Amino acid sequence: MYGSYGVSDDAERTAFRRAEKKYKVYYDDSKSSKKKKQLKQVDLSEVVDFKAILRSFNQSGEVPPGTFALQCDFDRPVFCIENRPGFYFIPDALTVEEQGRWIRESLISFPQPYNRTNHNAIYGPIRDLFMAAKERKILVEEEDSSGGLDSLSNSSITNMDAERWKFYEENTVSSRGSTCKSISASVLLRKLRWSTLGLQFDWSKRNYNVSLPHNKIPDALCDLAKEMAAPAMSKGKVFQPEAAIVNYFGLGDMLGGHLDDMEADWTKPIVSMRRAPDIHRPRKC
Repeated sequence: MYGSYGVSDDAERTAFRRAEKKYKVYYDDSKSSKKKKQLKQVDLSEVVDFKAILRSFNQSGEVPPGTFALQCDFDRPVFCIENRPGFYFIPDALTVEEQGRWIRESLISFPQPYNRTNHNAIYGPIRDLFMAAKERKILVEEEDSSGGLDSLSNSSITNMDAERWKFYEENTVSSRGSTCKSISASVLLRKLRWSTLGLQFDWSKRNYNVSLPHNKIPDALCDLAKEMAAPAMSKGKVFQPEAAIVNYFGLGDMLGGHLDDMEADWTKPIVSMRRAPDIHRPRKC
C-alpha cells in the first residue's frame, strides 16, 4: 500500500502533503465573524465517496471509473481503487447496532489498565474512568497515600508510580478544601484522545514497547479484525492482530495526515475501522 511503484519517496510525500493542505479545515478569519468562527468551504468533488460507490453498486452493479469490486468470498461488497494496490474498503461494514457496541466498549473497556491512554503520562493508569464520570467523581492527587481519605476512595491505581491519584466523591473533595491538585472525571473523559490495546505503542519513540505489561485484545475485537482483514490475506492465511490503537475525537478535533508505517511486517494488513463523515458536511477530520 505504501510502496513507491516507480515514484520516489520525496515525490510521493510532496503529493501527500499537497492533498493534506487542500482538504485541511480552515476558518474564515474575516473580522465580521467575531462571535463564532466559520468554516471555509472545501471543494470535496474529488473526494472518494464510499457510500455513493456502495449505493451505485447495489442499484446497478456499476461503480465509478477508477474503482472496482474485488472478487472474493466475503458477505459484503469489497472495493479497490486503481493505482492504489493494497487498499481495500468495505462501506457499511458495521451496522448501527454494531457501531454502538464498539463505541460503548471504547469508552468503558478499552481505556482500562494495563491498556494505556494519553492520561498515563500525568495521572498514571486510571481505572473505570467512564463510570467515575457518570458518578461525577473527582481525581485527586494524594499528598500522603498511607492515610487521609484513602479508605473512602475507589482505587485507580495499577502500579506504584500512580498511587498519588485516586477518585473521590465530589462532596468529599469539597470538604477537603483546595490543598491538593484535582480534576473531575468528566473533564478527563472529554480529554481522552487515545488508548492502546494489546502490545503497547510508545508514541515518543514511535514503536511498540514489548516490555510494557498489556491486556490481551478482546476476543470479539480480534474476530472482527480477522473478518475485516480476510479479503487482503493470501489464501489459507489468517490475520492475527497483536495491537490496536483507539482514537477519540471531540467537536473541532482534526486528524492530521499520517502514515501507519511502523509495523514490523508490511505483508500483514492494517485494519482501520471508522465512522465515515457525511461527505456533504464540512470536514472535521
